[in-house]
Amino acid sequence: MSNEADAIVSAIIAKWCAGFASLDAAALSSLYSKNAFFFGSNPTLYRGRDGVTNYFNGLPRWRKPSATFSEVQATHAGPDLINMGATINFDLAGERPDLVVKMSWVIIREDGDWKIVNHHASAKAPLI
Repeated sequence: MSNEADAIVSAIIAKWCAGFASLDAAALSSLYSKNAFFFGSNPTLYRGRDGVTNYFNGLPRWRKPSATFSEVQATHAGPDLINMGATINFDLAGERPDLVVKMSWVIIREDGDWKIVNHHASAKAPLI
């Protein structure tokens, strides 16, 4: 992972985890591109910041949610493009079993800032 890609991804992860801890849909959606595609924990493809806001507003209102990223890999795929893959452990304080997912983000430079343009979560457990 390049130092620059690592720093950019680490900053986005920190903001993402802080937003998730309070289920702040506005803070979370601000991390995404205006043209974002977002596959979360349900089959719907959400589009743009409004779609991301709708996804996070539709989640259960857990009392103390937290997300921990591990196995983070990031690399520049171009001067204005970063590819990221990681594992995320969602701890929902016993309100449901912990959830472990694979996450991939494509991050682009948009209007001078780095934004997630593609978000894809899938089960960590093997499908086949």
